[in-house]
Amino acid sequence: MRCLFVFAAFVLLSGCAQSNYTKYAPIYEKEALNDTPNYGNLGYWAAHPDKKDPSDSIPKSLRPIASNNKDVDVFFVYPTSYLDKEMAYGWTASLNDVKTNIKTDYSSILYQASVFNEVGKIYAPRYRQAHIKSYSPVNHEDTVKAMAAFELAYQDVKMAFDYYLAHYNNGRPIIIASHSQGSTHSIRLLKEYFDGKPLGKQLVAAYVVGMALDPATYTTLKACDKPDETGCICAWRTFMEGYQAPFVEKEKFNSIVTNPLSWNNENTNIKRSLNEGSILYNFNKIIPNVAGAINHNGVLWTPKPRFFGNVLIKTKNYHIADFNLYYTSIRKNAAMRVNHFFEKMKSNSSH
Repeated sequence: MRCLFVFAAFVLLSGCAQSNYTKYAPIYEKEALNDTPNYGNLGYWAAHPDKKDPSDSIPKSLRPIASNNKDVDVFFVYPTSYLDKEMAYGWTASLNDVKTNIKTDYSSILYQASVFNEVGKIYAPRYRQAHIKSYSPVNHEDTVKAMAAFELAYQDVKMAFDYYLAHYNNGRPIIIASHSQGSTHSIRLLKEYFDGKPLGKQLVAAYVVGMALDPATYTTLKACDKPDETGCICAWRTFMEGYQAPFVEKEKFNSIVTNPLSWNNENTNIKRSLNEGSILYNFNKIIPNVAGAINHNGVLWTPKPRFFGNVLIKTKNYHIADFNLYYTSIRKNAAMRVNHFFEKMKSNSSH
């Protein structure tokens, strides 16, 4: 049975990535990266405007894109792709791990970062990510190692962002986008570089997806309330309607939840019929009406996703599909916010 019909292949990081590994491994092996990041070398970027990479891909039905605003930068921090059961590199992935790099590029860079390629240049640094087990250590020793792994990963992301600011940005507006572990790091990045800082004026919006985000984290940065609002944060975590995840129930705050179909706090229950397009396993096929979007106590609910083969979905946690379920809507919303950002700049400059 084709891997389309299992939920793991429904979107990202699936067993189908093995075919990509076989196809691209010889190319990636030639990069010979080491574990001291050098962000002046394009090999240390999973996505970069000066190289051809999967973030440049556009679903067939969306081509050609109407515009490509090269005056905006998108700094994308990808989710965990170091899933090796044997933890071959310990708690921290090697930058020269060919298997992990291919999995990163042909899962999250292709299916997530590409959402933003209509609105600007995409920069996604490779970083020494923490292993997936870092989110569930079983004892004190593992907890210490996991915390160290997350810290090293963040320091790489920060180093890449510093390099980006010094060599590429040149004062252009910025979108911060991330998922899962990437959001763990971008939450810190937003606090350190944008919250109450001059750089905050360059922030079009932040799409910090897949992690709980306490609204009290920031002083000046706020959750986006309207579809065209700028300088704000969008965040959501997707579950099956009616499901109360045990780890969410233990949270001591209500996370920011942005409805990725309405983008409006006044419309927080949107039916799947208004979802113009999701992308599942076939990147070139836009499928309408797959998922709805309901804001509920710190999470996003949807009725069980509707597509051919969905009977095999057993999980009620749709974390892996946070971007894919709302692909077209996110793409359009980013364009709307960018347009509004430039309209405000023009209006302010005329006064």
